[in-house]
Amino acid sequence: MASPTTTRAKSAARLGPARWIAYGVAVLGIALIATQLFYFVQIGIWTVVNPSSTAFMRSDAWRLKAERPDLSVQRTWVPYDQISRNLKRAIIASEDANFASNNGYETDAILQAWEKNKARGRIVAGGSTISQQLARNLFLSREKSYIRKAQELVITAMLEFWMDKERIFEIYLNSVEWGNGVYGAEAAAHYYYRSSAAKLTAWQSARLAVMLPRPRYFDEHRNSAYLAQRTGVIARRMGAAELPP
Repeated sequence: MASPTTTRAKSAARLGPARWIAYGVAVLGIALIATQLFYFVQIGIWTVVNPSSTAFMRSDAWRLKAERPDLSVQRTWVPYDQISRNLKRAIIASEDANFASNNGYETDAILQAWEKNKARGRIVAGGSTISQQLARNLFLSREKSYIRKAQELVITAMLEFWMDKERIFEIYLNSVEWGNGVYGAEAAAHYYYRSSAAKLTAWQSARLAVMLPRPRYFDEHRNSAYLAQRTGVIARRMGAAELPP
C-alpha cells in the first residue's frame, strides 16, 4: 500500500501546466486580497491611533544605519491644532490646491503626469495629491512604477473611506519627509529653524512646503535660487488656500 506522501507526489505529477498556473494565480490572488485587507484594517485602526512609523521611515532607518550611523530618524508627533496654520496653508497651496474638496485624487493631474511620462519615456511625475502621498509614505516604497501607482490609488480610496480630511492631513503633517531622516512638521521646525511646528512663520512654512518634492536635495542645497523663488510664489498663494473643515 502506497504511503500518503507517495500518493500526494503522484497526484502532483499528474497536474498539468494549466492546473499549476491556475494554482499559482489562486495563491497570488489570495495574497493580494489578504494584503488589501491588512491595509484596510490598519487604516481603520489609525482613525483613532496615531501611526508609530511609516514604510518610508522604516526604510530610512535601515539606510541610515548602513550609510550614516551618525544619523537616525527624527520625528515627534504633535496634534493637528498644534501645527501652524501657515504650514497647513503653504502645503495645500504647493501640493494640492483642491485637497479640502477632492476625493483623494485629481484625474487631470494623473493624465498630465501620464502624458509627461510618455514624452520622457520613463516615470518622472505622478500627479499625486496629499492623500496619495500619504498612502505611499505609509505603506509603499519609493520605487516608481505603474503597479505601485495602482496600489497607491487603492490605498488612497481606503484613506478617504475611513478618515475625514483633517485626520488625513494630521497624519500627513506628522509623517512626511523633510530631510535626511527628518520626518513630520515638529522635527522639521526644530531641524531647520530651532522652533516648534506651532510657531512657524508664513515664510518658513512656504519654504518647508517647497522642499517637499525633494527634501533631501534641498536639505543639502538650502541656498538654491529655485527654493528662494518658489518660496515667494507659495507665500503669495497661501492666503487663498482652503483648509479642511
